[in-house]
Amino acid sequence: MERVDIKVGFYCNNQCAFCVQGRKRDFLPAKSVAEIKAALIEAKDKGKEEVVFTGGEPTLHPEFLRLVEIAKDLDFKQIQIQSNGRRFAYLDFCLKTIKAGATQFSPALHGHQAKIHDLLTDAPGSFEQTVAGIKNLKKLNQYVLTNTVITSKNYKFLPEIAKLLISLGVDQFQFAFVHILGTAEKNKDWLVPRNSKIMPYVKKGLDVGIKAGKKVTTEAIPYCLMRGYEEYIAEKIIPTTRIYDAGFVVEDYGQYRLNKGKIRRKECEQCQFGNECEGPWKEYVELYGWSEFKPVKNNPKKYARK
Repeated sequence: MERVDIKVGFYCNNQCAFCVQGRKRDFLPAKSVAEIKAALIEAKDKGKEEVVFTGGEPTLHPEFLRLVEIAKDLDFKQIQIQSNGRRFAYLDFCLKTIKAGATQFSPALHGHQAKIHDLLTDAPGSFEQTVAGIKNLKKLNQYVLTNTVITSKNYKFLPEIAKLLISLGVDQFQFAFVHILGTAEKNKDWLVPRNSKIMPYVKKGLDVGIKAGKKVTTEAIPYCLMRGYEEYIAEKIIPTTRIYDAGFVVEDYGQYRLNKGKIRRKECEQCQFGNECEGPWKEYVELYGWSEFKPVKNNPKKYARK
């Protein structure tokens, strides 16, 4: 099913070092209910059947529950809340959100302990609240899929993060390489690791989930680095998505990634995954160059993990 992504506002109670939205929270107010409802109706008319509420932190929108109710009334088949998960530490808020119509929850966890997660979010106590939120949602039998942004401060702990997520009972988890925009661009000198360094830990983390029978994915890691793990690349399954951002609309996020977000070079045409791989974020290549990315040739067992 095709999806619509609604950015309801940019205020957030975290101050993440990797936030692609930068300081939009400082000058952009929350969107009105009327504006968001109009976007939902338009998206529905264009055949979108899934909606993701995001931001900023969508649960902080003053009419958050009403927005979820509107999506339910419009008969969206899936209503996902992409969140830092902190408000779900309150069981009553979980119950209200579920009653309003939410069907999926996507909290973000960036460390296996508070020391790392709270450092990256610049919000003391956020780890404890996010973990409590995941526990509450699973206690209520909700589908929980988490996202972990890979940075220089947490990549060595991806297997430990995966183990924590399994212990919390999440249904699905993803490791997403940091996108060097917004606040992440400001912090790139200390925040962004080299792809070649993270890969052993990414694969070990995926193995934890695979062994536990969970759905696991990576995002923004090119195929040439995912040898043996190609089937876990998220870009293969991301639905066609229309994004309502701050005063503009991205008609197709997949085309945006291909045309503006990511980059490929001539040598990529020689790779057996050349028609599938989107390449790395262009900002990564500007920072570190192409040396880590090598075309994959004549690999008849391309999905055989080592």
